[in-house]
Amino acid sequence: MANLKTLKTRIKSVKSTQKMTKAMKMVAASRLKKAKNAVESSRPFAEKISEMISLLASNISARENLNQKFPLLTGKGKHDTHLIVVISSDRGLCGGLNGSTVRFAKSRIGSLVSRGRNVKVFCIGRKAYEQLRAPYGKQIIDNVSGVFRNAITYQVAQEISAKLVKLFNENEFDVCEVIYSKFKSAIAQEQIAKQIIPAPILAKEDAVTLESPMSYEPSEEEVLSELLPRNLTLQIYNILLENSASEQGARMAAMEAASNNAGKMIKNLTLVYNRTRQANITKELIDIISGANTV
Repeated sequence: MANLKTLKTRIKSVKSTQKMTKAMKMVAASRLKKAKNAVESSRPFAEKISEMISLLASNISARENLNQKFPLLTGKGKHDTHLIVVISSDRGLCGGLNGSTVRFAKSRIGSLVSRGRNVKVFCIGRKAYEQLRAPYGKQIIDNVSGVFRNAITYQVAQEISAKLVKLFNENEFDVCEVIYSKFKSAIAQEQIAKQIIPAPILAKEDAVTLESPMSYEPSEEEVLSELLPRNLTLQIYNILLENSASEQGARMAAMEAASNNAGKMIKNLTLVYNRTRQANITKELIDIISGANTV
């Protein structure tokens, strides 16, 4: 009977776990819908501002007036020190999402180090910091956590971009890349390394030789100087939304898989419980019959 009690307790425990995973799946599905709408709304803005900056940069570079005025666009002429911004979630229970991001970051850091680059790390999200602290503790220059506990706001992106600009102005790094999870669908996320400083210029045919038909007021240089910080903030905002949607999608898929596994375990444990109970009943009947036959 002790075995039956253990099995019954085990079944109860697994059922309790299944209730929790189902609830977490429903919460993640609700948050995923909002996160998906937000990231799909932000993508066109991030793409269009990059196109506008590329157009402006191409026109200004045709007049050889670009390199000295806009370090956020052209850099400072060096590529020795790279800052890798690794974005992960603050909570777990989202499958292998954070592990995949950290492995991708380690691979990228190893590639840069093998080429003789000095690498610094900026962690956004508690999980990335926890996993990178041991191998790269001395290279981690900052850590921001709690970003994904609430809805992503533009103000959060502004604070992060302000930190990056300050580090860049203080010559802490020459090139900045962000490693994050790009949202593709509820069950598919892709790890991406995206350079944000210097801002990449989109390649377009004849972009340098042709003058833009647009007229800018104020001048193109003034418009570009205003757009570059805004572009950095908007790109970071879009990246945070991408990672947030990826987290909710991965968590929903992980909790669905956990609920299904719990269901299979309950079924198997119930089968073992019934067989054990039937075996005990049969044993008791045999004992009763054997005792009656000996009388």
